[in-house]
Amino acid sequence: MSNFFQSQSILAHPFRPFFLLTGVYGVITVIAWMSFLFGGLSLPLGWSPVHWHSHEMLFGLIPLAIAGFLLTAVCNWTGAAPLHGKALLALIIIWFAGRVAMWTASWWPVGIAAAVDLLFMPVMAIYMTRVLLRHGNKRNLPIAAILLLLSLANVMMHIGFITSDPQWLRRGELMALGLITLMMIVIGGRIFPLFTINWLRNQGIQIECVKSFTALDRAALLATLLLIPADFFTGTSWLTGVMALIAGTLNALRLIGWSGWRTAREPLLWILHLGYGWIVVALLLKSAAAFNLAAPTAWQHALGVGAMGTLILGVMTRVALGHTGRTLTLPRFAIAIYVAITLAALARVLAALQLLDYRVGLLVAATGWSLAFATFTLIYWPILTRPRADGRPG
Repeated sequence: MSNFFQSQSILAHPFRPFFLLTGVYGVITVIAWMSFLFGGLSLPLGWSPVHWHSHEMLFGLIPLAIAGFLLTAVCNWTGAAPLHGKALLALIIIWFAGRVAMWTASWWPVGIAAAVDLLFMPVMAIYMTRVLLRHGNKRNLPIAAILLLLSLANVMMHIGFITSDPQWLRRGELMALGLITLMMIVIGGRIFPLFTINWLRNQGIQIECVKSFTALDRAALLATLLLIPADFFTGTSWLTGVMALIAGTLNALRLIGWSGWRTAREPLLWILHLGYGWIVVALLLKSAAAFNLAAPTAWQHALGVGAMGTLILGVMTRVALGHTGRTLTLPRFAIAIYVAITLAALARVLAALQLLDYRVGLLVAATGWSLAFATFTLIYWPILTRPRADGRPG
């Protein structure tokens, strides 16, 4: 099996299998969820379908995309050789075992499914930490720390299931949402302005329009970070409402400074700015929900479908091209990926805000999401399973 994958280049670099699995699992999870809601599908989950759906999005799907990006980025940060071959396959098997455990949780003694599911992110965090320390790169250790904290959030959700305590389920969910938001803001702030500057320079356009301010960056990061303990200790309160408003405003100013509208001719760039814009919308909706001005699920879906879905697809479509030696030009018909995920995000948020019929909104959102991830998988399968176009290893 390992030799087969290696012959197809799929195990040459972490982004290859993890991005493909993200595309496939992105379709599977949403189809399963819609089948629970409207088709009466029954699986031996052990969990309530609502909490299972939340868990599998946050701790099943999102970590796949995180692994594909971070295990690739750590090579750029340190110059280390990529995780590949049998070691990479072993990590994939750990993730797969967790999914089997979570889809059949009721078949196992209490705690077994949790133990298997909880392995993936700590293993990835330990591996990243070892690589960073070996190469003296302490600057990026906080990223590995976020992975460990995400594992703690997963522990909280499992505690909630085992003890039938919805508060622990809610705490784990909110902590995961906050940590993933923080990670998107940290990484987005590093690469989105840089990508924009590089593209503008290549187009012969003045790059001075792209502005980043250290004080603003730090304030936005701090405000977003402080939302995590605020959620944990106070829940949805006026305090989290005020803090979410501050975080949303600061991140909006940050986004405006990057001048994303100047990249309107380059889909591989404007999709990243659009995804970051969904973070701003989610934070502002979170503030509104704290003051009973919006449904509490609206910000979660603006974040989950809007920000996470858009940025996952935006980053994967770009990284897969660059790291396989291809030109940074969106493949033919791949613009459908961005159209579909944007439609999905709009429909799901409008349904949560009761501005669109709930059933219609969910069906449109699920269809758009599934089309986006399925289209990515179909178009990028040959890119991710074949050798680099420039003949280099990886």
